[in-house]
Amino acid sequence: MSLITVILTSFGLAMDAFAVAVCSGLTIKKVQFKDALLIATFFGGFQVFMPIIGWFFGLTFRDLITDFDHWIAFILLGFIGIRMIIEAMDNDEEKLEKNPRNLYNLFGLAIATSIDSLAVGLSFSLVESGIVNLLIAVGIITFTLSFAGVILGGKFGHLFEKQAEMIGGVILVFLGVRILLL
Repeated sequence: MSLITVILTSFGLAMDAFAVAVCSGLTIKKVQFKDALLIATFFGGFQVFMPIIGWFFGLTFRDLITDFDHWIAFILLGFIGIRMIIEAMDNDEEKLEKNPRNLYNLFGLAIATSIDSLAVGLSFSLVESGIVNLLIAVGIITFTLSFAGVILGGKFGHLFEKQAEMIGGVILVFLGVRILLL
């Protein structure tokens, strides 16, 4: 895949983490550098780890599904993107109820925000695209946006949360359609 596609995919994947990082910043009474660093490290780390799992899963089963792999990639990316858009429009405040400093909660949040990355890793393997550039880009972009999200959430509240999730969802749907058409 092209570098532009990798970067757009990385931003799309990072938007969930950014939105949750903003919420995390909201829940921490006095955000400190170490809070932002911890949350960003978890989110960025899981965004790197999960595509690897999806990639290897895809490599294992690629020969069985090669005739319709582009449809699987389209469906996965489209489903994830539409889910992100719907969640962005949902007024559920459940995300704000957990303390993001608690490692158990942080682990759960990191997995929840990186499930999409697992599916994207699977999609990349199905369209026989390299994953190293994706891992580097998604790790750096997610870490940076998550760090900034915690700080912004601590200072400015809900201004960015829903828009970030919505943009991420639109990007993933666009990429799914692009894979299907090419």
